[in-house]
Parts: sequence; structure tokens; C-alpha cells
Amino acid sequence: MAVPDTSLTPDDPRLAAWRSFLEAHARLARRLDDELRAGHGISLAEYDALLQLARAPGRRLRMNQLADRVILSRSGITRLVDRLEAAGLVARRSCPTDARGAEAVLTEAGLERLRAAARTHLAGIERYFVSVVDPADLPTIERALGAVARRACPG
Repeated sequence: MAVPDTSLTPDDPRLAAWRSFLEAHARLARRLDDELRAGHGISLAEYDALLQLARAPGRRLRMNQLADRVILSRSGITRLVDRLEAAGLVARRSCPTDARGAEAVLTEAGLERLRAAARTHLAGIERYFVSVVDPADLPTIERALGAVARRACPG
């Protein structure tokens, strides 16, 4: 693999793609978060945590696994799970294989909220992303952003 050229300057035209990515991500995340909060009383991060739990075996994950999947710090995931637990959407349980560890478990109420919120979330993704991007460009965007993600956090 070639060593990347690290001679970027603030006016480098190659930064236009980076700036567009940052602006698109920030605007899209804000819009999706606003719609989830208004329609379902949950944030985008809370939606993501519920989704990760729904996809996990037994609808449960150790707290550190959940933190890794939603890309939050340990303290951040603790605060997020505290909010979800207070709302009755998640329960904390002792880990059956390691009593020192705690797991977050999706409740039936959490699954119902996730199912309702998914319609809003997917409609937003369709409206603000999929319908705006040329279908022929989607594989290129997926490949490029996948490469960035793998490089930023291998493993």
C-alpha cells in the first residue's frame, strides 16, 4: 500500500470531498435525529443502540460491545443506557458468563419503539439520501466510505 501524501494544505482542492462529507453527515444526522425525537421521543444514538440490541443474539449485548457498535465511549454508553432503561426500553442484567459484566437487554417495549421508529428513520434515509444520490453512485459511495471506515478503525 502506498504511503499517502500528507502535504495537505487548507486550500487543497482534495479537501472539498472531505468538507462535503462532513456537511452531509452533520445535516443528515441532525435531520434524522430531529425526526426521531419528534415522532418517537428517542434520539438517533438511542435508535442505533436499540437497533444493535435487536440484531444481537438474544437481543442482548455486553455494555462494551454495545459501546463499540454505536461508537460511544464507555461513559457515553452508560448514560445512553441509563436513559433507555429509565424509559423502559432496555434492562440491565448480569452477564451469564461473567458476573462482573453487565449486559443491556432490549425489552418488548424497546422492540416496539424501535419498530415504530424504523419507519420514520428509513423514510428519512430514503428522502434525504437514497432519493438524492444517483443509483449508479451508491456502490462507489459504499466502497469509498467502507475503505475510509476500515482504515480509520481496522478490525
